[in-house]
Amino acid sequence: MSYSLSAEAAPRAASAAGDQAMFRKVAWRIIPFLFLCYVVSFLDRINIGFAQLQMKHDLGFSDAMYGLGAAVFYIGYVVCEVPSNLLLARFGARRTFTRIMLLWGLASIGMMFVSKPAHFYVLRFMLGVFEAGFFPGIVLYLSYWFPANRRAAVMAVFFAGVAVAGVLGGLMSGWIMRDMGGVLGLYGWQWMFVIEGLPAVVLAFFALFRLVDRPRDARWLEPAEQDRIEALCAADQPNGAGGAHKERSFGAALVNPRVYLFAFIYFSLTCASLTLNFWMPLMIRDFGIKDVLSVSLYTVVPNAIGAIGLLLIARRSDRTGERRKHFATCTIGGGLALAALTLHLSSFAAMLAILSVASILIFAALPIFWAIPSSYLSGEAAASGIALISSLGITSGIVSPWVIGQIRTSTGSMDLAIYLLAGLLLASGIALMAGIRPGAHKPG
Repeated sequence: MSYSLSAEAAPRAASAAGDQAMFRKVAWRIIPFLFLCYVVSFLDRINIGFAQLQMKHDLGFSDAMYGLGAAVFYIGYVVCEVPSNLLLARFGARRTFTRIMLLWGLASIGMMFVSKPAHFYVLRFMLGVFEAGFFPGIVLYLSYWFPANRRAAVMAVFFAGVAVAGVLGGLMSGWIMRDMGGVLGLYGWQWMFVIEGLPAVVLAFFALFRLVDRPRDARWLEPAEQDRIEALCAADQPNGAGGAHKERSFGAALVNPRVYLFAFIYFSLTCASLTLNFWMPLMIRDFGIKDVLSVSLYTVVPNAIGAIGLLLIARRSDRTGERRKHFATCTIGGGLALAALTLHLSSFAAMLAILSVASILIFAALPIFWAIPSSYLSGEAAASGIALISSLGITSGIVSPWVIGQIRTSTGSMDLAIYLLAGLLLASGIALMAGIRPGAHKPG
């Protein structure tokens, strides 16, 4: 009997080791490049947070104008996100990502020409139109290459890119704005948009030649590896028993109530994460730091700590196979940490530590969340459903910056906004715990 068990266990162990090596090969081939592209995309999205330290003064913009400009990006983003993801499913990632990166890079560079609010609003809107579909495209693209039980750790790498973009923005943007101001008669923030927008244009051409659309197209995989990857990913989309909750058509995704539950959760989560992305420099300045370069450098601390923390928490969630409690712990803990910022402690170190804790928990909730919806959607609904969740959820980018800008302009403080964000985070954790049964999202 013991011999029989050993005889059965040996092939399983060999298969698991083979799968591990195969997915490591896939990860090293596609993840570093997509990670770099995602860092650049997020840097071009959030560098307006650093630009405001000079731009509002140079152009006479108020906090409310800045908040509206940050928000209109997401109007274009939301309108075009679902169509972009459907185009990816039809034409492939290689051409879709090339188009997206080329156009958003040019729009980001075009921000150097802003001289009045109308220019600001139009270019931010166009940046949203051009970048739409990049993130949900990555979520969909990774579902072709990695089964669900490996996706949280993979997605964590990309959400670490959000924090890395914050680190790079802190290191680069303050230096560019301070030391490049006046070169060729341009403001420092104009140089920042040019220097940080160019990499997207360059990477667009690399994407055209480096990416492949599906495992079947990858010449660097053996035919047996191609078959194995496709089989494992297809196993996440079972027919019949156990798959009743996995909808299979575009129309079914639109009427699936869980899509809207996920959209609300994502909306609440991104309200908080976007606040960190867009307003962190101003929050640190409110802690008592006035020099623009010092403000930029201090943003590195919560972003770097957040990147490390989210990787560790997401890996633990993958290792245990548990999502609900991990997510609720992150959102509820993140909400309490945000609320603690309203204590206005006299110690700068203490305030930066609280901000860092909030960053860890809020950033870590993102990859855990995105490991769940793809287990409920498949086929055409995977493209449309993921994009619909992302589109509805990311309307937070329209609401959150504008509301915070209005609150800050009216009250001179972010306290009320922080209380609202903390409440949304608590609600998102409770909604996931209530709306998803324990173990229901596990593949199998």
